[in-house]
Amino acid sequence: MASHAHVATPRAMTPLAWAALVVVYIVWGSTYLAIGIGIETIPPMLSGSMRFLLAALLLASFLAIRHGPGVLRVSPRRLGSAVLVGVLLLTGGNGMVAVAEQHISTGLAALLVASMPLWLVIFGTGVGDRPPRATLVGVITGFAGVALLSVLPGDGGASGSVLGVAVILFATFSWALGSFLAGRLPMPANSFTTSVYEMAAGGLALLAVGFGRGETLDVGQISGRSWFALAYLVVFGSLLAFTSYAWLLGNAPMSIVGTYAYVNPVVAVLLGALILNEKVTWETLLGGLIIVFGVGIVVTTESRRRHAVPEPVPEPVPKEDDARPAEDVALESP
Repeated sequence: MASHAHVATPRAMTPLAWAALVVVYIVWGSTYLAIGIGIETIPPMLSGSMRFLLAALLLASFLAIRHGPGVLRVSPRRLGSAVLVGVLLLTGGNGMVAVAEQHISTGLAALLVASMPLWLVIFGTGVGDRPPRATLVGVITGFAGVALLSVLPGDGGASGSVLGVAVILFATFSWALGSFLAGRLPMPANSFTTSVYEMAAGGLALLAVGFGRGETLDVGQISGRSWFALAYLVVFGSLLAFTSYAWLLGNAPMSIVGTYAYVNPVVAVLLGALILNEKVTWETLLGGLIIVFGVGIVVTTESRRRHAVPEPVPEPVPKEDDARPAEDVALESP
């Protein structure tokens, strides 16, 4: 890390930043729908494996062509950190979202995943961080919404499955743990290089788990819409939206970027209702609104807390072994 720092200047939302944020809003919100369509004829774990291995290959090829193969060279320690985080985020997190969507609606899955930031507060408290009272109120409010959605009766379809809710809650826990560790473990300095190894590790782990639970891939049985959904997840979900988010981390106020956490569920619920004809009850909407409200309190309070004191920004350091700024951790939504 550099031996001196300068005070960060406020970042304004430019037209390009708003465009990138809209991409994150819509594309990440639509991935729940795409996952639901993909697993209609592709087993969930193998679907996720194909998605992330293809995305990792494409991103690695782009980086090698643009910057040379050396950009992918990292130390064993940092590679191990990226592998661990990738398995937590993409195997335990995203993979379990796909499994859960076999039992619950895509909209309900998105609403429950919106609780992920609440886990981060709990993990932070566990390592000595003392959040303000408003943050704790937000956490309690958000988990009250989770509890409401968890006990809702079924609507005649799959949206009320207890198993699906349990799996999605495990997914949010794994996702949050991976996110929490990503800012504390020694990671590769280049966030895109990190993503290559995270997606490769997550994809390989999904492949192993998929085969381990008896999943098989019959290419002849895969529908055209499932192939289209998979391609959409690779190109738009794992590359376009991720790249937009990674750029936003360094070019827009985090208080605004963080709003994706409670916009994505709204997009997912609307698309699920419009395209998959998923039933949306007023109880589901109420539970989702409570979660979104709680997350909003947490995001707003923590943003004000971070900006109460000017944040020091380290000078750019090209060495791979130097610490990676915590803010440069780009985390992919399902």
